[in-house]
Amino acid sequence: MKVKSLGSQGLIASAPGLGCMGMSEFYGQTDDTESIKTIHRAIELGITFLDTADAYGPHKNEILVGKAIKGFRDKITLATKFGIVRDPHDPMKRGLNGKPAYVKISCEASLKRLDVDVIDLYYLHRKDPATDIEITVEAMAQLVQEGKIQGIGLSEVSPATLRKAHAVHPITALQTEYSLWSREPEDELIDTCKELGIAFVAYSPLGRGFLTGQIKKFEDFAQDDYRRLSPRFQGENFQKNLDLAQKLESLAVKKGCTASQLALAWTMAKYDHIFPIPGTKRIKYLEENAGAVNVSFSAEELAAIDNIAPKGIASGTRYPEAMMSFVNQ
Repeated sequence: MKVKSLGSQGLIASAPGLGCMGMSEFYGQTDDTESIKTIHRAIELGITFLDTADAYGPHKNEILVGKAIKGFRDKITLATKFGIVRDPHDPMKRGLNGKPAYVKISCEASLKRLDVDVIDLYYLHRKDPATDIEITVEAMAQLVQEGKIQGIGLSEVSPATLRKAHAVHPITALQTEYSLWSREPEDELIDTCKELGIAFVAYSPLGRGFLTGQIKKFEDFAQDDYRRLSPRFQGENFQKNLDLAQKLESLAVKKGCTASQLALAWTMAKYDHIFPIPGTKRIKYLEENAGAVNVSFSAEELAAIDNIAPKGIASGTRYPEAMMSFVNQ
């Protein structure tokens, strides 16, 4: 597994990493025992960049990851996030908080749930519109000085916001959605990260599972599966996006790899500072994703992929309207 510098502050991480969110929520039934086995298998394979957040569960995912990494802490590059506040009475309701006092409280709580002394990469999950990014980052910088976190990360912010934050304290990583059906970061964000020495962490590099070729019918989603609410999985959008996935799957067959491997390898093919973090809760899919490191492309093959999945090809927004409002444009 490839291990390389994560940003410019001395951290290293595997590419790909492992997104742990779905192990606790959002994508149907969960099984902590199987999830822990999956994390342990990831470590065996050299996939040691683990991503979680206090909002997942909420809180349950950090506790799960903390249990899984006991005895392996020195092998792990551990990332978690704060800033999305979920209503304890209605977890579907969300708010944002980037105030300095909340930064400190959240970090202490995550350290306890993860049962670690230091968090390698600590992200602001979403920018709080009521708090200047400079103020939030100053509070996060204090955590670095106190030795509670090693690197500062931001998620779903604009290039302008990223530059403001980086001027306060070096940002280690920027995380946002990036895949063959979410290529908006290519407009400016990826290049901004490269210019500033910031790692680009791509979440949902498999299009929330759509680019794997495993999803065929909307009815296959469990009643509590988040994707039932996602515009890209509804109505006419579903069929249009399914047609795209099937074209990519045909290309993968010709390439001699799976659709997942093609989509994941593509995210790593053009930029060396990209770290995709596909999520899975099953060893079978983890091992399949790990095989993406063995897939490379010629210029002609990359052109063929671009022809099938150009920027803006996906039908529907990537989040429901209320959640899109949390994305810093």
